[in-house]
Amino acid sequence: MEFEAIDHVVLTVRDIPASVAFYTRVLGMREEVFGEGRRALAFGRCKLNLHQAGREFEPKAAHPAPGAVDLCLLARTSISDIERHLAAHGVAIEQGPIERSGAQGPLLSVYVRDPDGNLIELSNPL
Repeated sequence: MEFEAIDHVVLTVRDIPASVAFYTRVLGMREEVFGEGRRALAFGRCKLNLHQAGREFEPKAAHPAPGAVDLCLLARTSISDIERHLAAHGVAIEQGPIERSGAQGPLLSVYVRDPDGNLIELSNPL
């Protein structure tokens, strides 16, 4: 087998409206509604499907839990502009800018947390 990319990731969240607000307002993703009212956050050629904790869709992970995800998102926006944007939205940077190693090479990253405590790494390829 050969794989090309990740199409979507499912985030189990405590509060879907709070997650939608964070990812759209702070990170600039687009909200999508699909199926029978399911909600997702789209960016580039990917999306994050949202599951409400305790009311997940089947099939699901064996132990879905809010705050259990660590994502790295590649940004077209420079890290310095990301820092200014986060500050303007009152979002604390947990760490960074710091150099990290990504799937395709070195990255310059800052780390933030979403409303559920998921660790979100925002990165520029170096």
